[in-house]
Amino acid sequence: MAHLSVGIIGLPNVGKSTLFNAVTRAGARVASFPFCTVSPNVGIAPVSDPRLEELSQLINPQKTSPATIEFVDVAGLVRGAHQGEGLGNEFLSRIRGVDAIVEVIRCFKGRQVAHPEGNVDPIRDVEIIEVELLLSDLKMVERRLTKMNKLVKFISREEEEKLALLEKAKDVLEKGDFPHEAFSKEEREKLSKEGFLTFKPLLYVANVEEENIKSPSPLLCSLKDYALKRKIRLIEICAQWEMELAELSQEEAREFLEDLRMEEKGTDKLIREAYRLLDLITFFTITGGKEVRAWPVKEGTTAVKAAGKVHSDMERGFICAEVVPARSLLKAGSLRQAREEGMVRVEGRNYIVRDGDVIHFKFNV
Repeated sequence: MAHLSVGIIGLPNVGKSTLFNAVTRAGARVASFPFCTVSPNVGIAPVSDPRLEELSQLINPQKTSPATIEFVDVAGLVRGAHQGEGLGNEFLSRIRGVDAIVEVIRCFKGRQVAHPEGNVDPIRDVEIIEVELLLSDLKMVERRLTKMNKLVKFISREEEEKLALLEKAKDVLEKGDFPHEAFSKEEREKLSKEGFLTFKPLLYVANVEEENIKSPSPLLCSLKDYALKRKIRLIEICAQWEMELAELSQEEAREFLEDLRMEEKGTDKLIREAYRLLDLITFFTITGGKEVRAWPVKEGTTAVKAAGKVHSDMERGFICAEVVPARSLLKAGSLRQAREEGMVRVEGRNYIVRDGDVIHFKFNV
């Protein structure tokens, strides 16, 4: 099954590729001039999970495999992107395929790194980006409505519902409003699948100078207030510092964080927030003594669909799922002890997988 993906967007020179490298260690080219990134960079980021580490210590497998998320770093966005300015057409078409968006916003001054607008203003920068997304969506919905209205006599009931939803989206977008609150969760999901940029889950990342991680600058404070009003989650990261930290060994990074009295890397926090943004939970599988693996699935996934995540044969020949919460298994000390204490349940195909479940699928093909 394909990875769910998160698009990293922002104006040129805000630190998108630096952040992408810190998260994925992909080694994308970084430079302090516009459009250094032309073709999209794609990388995979592991999701840090203490439960996986503890299960690995308990089982001592040959291999431990974390859940992962795909990140996509695309070209910087400028004014007029919806009309093709800069690399606008490529930018906008590429991010229509991602499942969620991380918007990187510059909150550092750094005169050696030019700003396309001439000065640093995070609120203005956010508005530039989001107006371009909105106008691009408006153009797209107008094209689709024109096409559908020509065939209105022949469309099915399902397509009629879709037509009504598109009309509603057009009305909201024409008012210049972002549609987060005008639609139900179900409607937003349907429209997001249609490629609407403004319906995708969104996270702000403020790229700050190192000294502002614990002592917020006026730029960061103003952005925090704006994000709070918009009801959009915001985290702050020093992308340059995180990229340097990513080059250290785990032990060196841990010591460095301890010296700074920080509990975790900013990239770990970002990956976790991206996981939440994608509405994902984690279940685990243990394959004998060979592998302990974490699997990401959408919240609400059934046991039979989770089995298909592991292998299509498991979904096709599903019999049942043996389930024990990871914390219960860790407390018991072994699978055998967990069985003896009645912690392992047998569940059917329609069981809704819970975050932290350790699952053994029984199947026959």
